[in-house]
Amino acid sequence: MEPFRQHTGLVAPLDRANVDTDAIIPKQFLKSITRSGFGPNLFDEWRYMDHGEPGMDNSKRPLNPNFVLNQERYRGATILLARKNFGCGSSREHAPWALQQFGFKAIIAPSFADIFFNNCFKNGLLPIVLTEMEVDHLFNVVSATPGLKINVDIERQVIEVPGAETYEFQIDESRKQSLLNGWDEIGLTMRHTDKIRAYEATRAQREPWLFC
Repeated sequence: MEPFRQHTGLVAPLDRANVDTDAIIPKQFLKSITRSGFGPNLFDEWRYMDHGEPGMDNSKRPLNPNFVLNQERYRGATILLARKNFGCGSSREHAPWALQQFGFKAIIAPSFADIFFNNCFKNGLLPIVLTEMEVDHLFNVVSATPGLKINVDIERQVIEVPGAETYEFQIDESRKQSLLNGWDEIGLTMRHTDKIRAYEATRAQREPWLFC
């Protein structure tokens, strides 16, 4: 993972509650055995007017002009503003992959489904929980301010909105350090390489038959 300290980006408002993982990345796209290429099919059933299948040329598919991510105003958005219980449904890790590969760095919502919330951190995607009142206010600010860009600062745990108040958010300290340093679960393990090697050497001496 790349270190994530702060990010300033355009905000796209997805004004729907209970967005499930099948809406984020439909089940037919889970056939892929790689962790890449999911971005073009993010919110596939909402973004396109036809039914999507793996291998289709998405550049030739008809777009839904009413879907927020297809509107010129929000093209290139890297921060998603959503409603409560975002990421509910099945526990597919493909959902944060698709969001991240589309270009999103952070998601702001009043609440997230637990498994989706945890999967985001594992992949360097930041889920931010604010109160429903704060999220309502952000939706109003985004609607009234075309091209609004906000700054997410993980070190200070704040969201800075030009011309508006600053919002504080909470994050577990261990997750915060992993994001700041770009440590995924493998990276966290590799920090203890010397201890792992020392243990393996000691065990090889004590139980050599295990290493034959």
